[in-house]
Amino acid sequence: MDELESGQSLAAIVEEIRTGLTGINSLRDATLTRSRALIRACAESIRAIHRHEWDEATAMLAAARAAANEMVDALADHPMLYHAGYTQDALKELVEAHLLFAVVLGGPMPQPAALRVTGATYLRGMSEAATEMRRFVLDLMRQGEIAQAEPYLAFMDEVYSQLITVDFPDSITDGLRRHTDVLRSVLERTRGDLTISFRQEQMRIALRSLEARLGTEFDAREEPIVDDEAEA
Repeated sequence: MDELESGQSLAAIVEEIRTGLTGINSLRDATLTRSRALIRACAESIRAIHRHEWDEATAMLAAARAAANEMVDALADHPMLYHAGYTQDALKELVEAHLLFAVVLGGPMPQPAALRVTGATYLRGMSEAATEMRRFVLDLMRQGEIAQAEPYLAFMDEVYSQLITVDFPDSITDGLRRHTDVLRSVLERTRGDLTISFRQEQMRIALRSLEARLGTEFDAREEPIVDDEAEA
């Protein structure tokens, strides 16, 4: 009792705690707002990459990095909020957008430290970038550019091959195993679709070659038809 009387009252202690929690809650709300802005910028950059609008993609990636830096800087003293699901999910989108940009343009792969993300978040973003590659493959298949789709399938395969070597509990990897399973399914479907398209293209080429050869042989062997009655 003497210890309580010599210090703050319970009401004062609770009020101090309430003030601190109010500040954390306000920061949480601000982080949610920043995470939405980050996700939106990443989505717009990915859309621009699909459309090959490189200036727009570059600008939106810069906006995404700015939003990410603002969000992360504000959480420097609050690791609990930095590691919260909504924060890491937004940063995962940042990784995905930068990896897509690097792969499509053939640039260097972004480092986790440069994007200010955890290793687990980087791996999840890598998985989603590989999954997103299916869209590039399908677009090229529709355009009849089968060979050009091969590097994207190779990237998907490489990512999957790397991810299956990361064998840790989900509590450490933030559910990476589920993302890896999704990627495996998408990879198998994409490989099957591309294989069928490749074989169909080979068949079309073979048929065109056969038609051309048969047409040439027919023209060479064709003889004029003689009407005997007309000559008589």
